[in-house]
Parts: sequence; structure tokens; C-alpha cells
Amino acid sequence: MKGNVLKGHLEMLVLSVLARQPRHGYAIIEDLRVWSDDAFELPEGTLYPVLHRLEKSGLISGSWDDVDGRRRKSYALTDGGHAALDEQRRSWHEFSVAVESVIGGVPWPSR
Repeated sequence: MKGNVLKGHLEMLVLSVLARQPRHGYAIIEDLRVWSDDAFELPEGTLYPVLHRLEKSGLISGSWDDVDGRRRKSYALTDGGHAALDEQRRSWHEFSVAVESVIGGVPWPSR
């Protein structure tokens, strides 16, 4: 799926991945790819600015770990991140219901 389609929704998707468990950047990219059945294939350069923005806003926290002899920064949701994700899920549901009402299989009334 094209990056411009995801642009406004990537933060919610990242928060959703991190709600399951703390992850490092590459694992987040892989989780999104696998869980979306390859629909979301993000270049690393797309994800890391989002992670930095979420960390700066206090929605996630990062910590450095050694994994297989390599240092990796893992990210976890904060309490504020959980609250933000709950709100974004509510907004997404309202939006998707409205979009489905417009583009769904409901026939248009005749005039």
C-alpha cells in the first residue's frame, strides 16, 4: 500500500503494534508487513521519524538493549500512549463507518 495512504494513520498503526509488546524499529516494520498480509511495506526511513515524534510527545518510551551483540532501541507504550490509542481507535471506527456508508454496497436512492 502506498505510503501516502498510510501517512495519516501510521502513528495509530505503530501504537497498535506496541500495545501488544515492546518492539524495536525493524520488528515494528515486520509486524506491520506480516499482520497486513504484505499490504504495509514500510521503508525504515518512514518509520523512524514517527517513532521519534511519538517518543518526543510522551506516547512511547525508548530504551537501549543488546540483542545478539547489537544495540537496538526498543519502544514501549506509555500510559499516555494507551489513552491516545484508545481515542484513535474510536475516531478510526467512526471514520470507517462513515466511509463505508458512502462507498459501500448500499445502492444510491433514485432521484
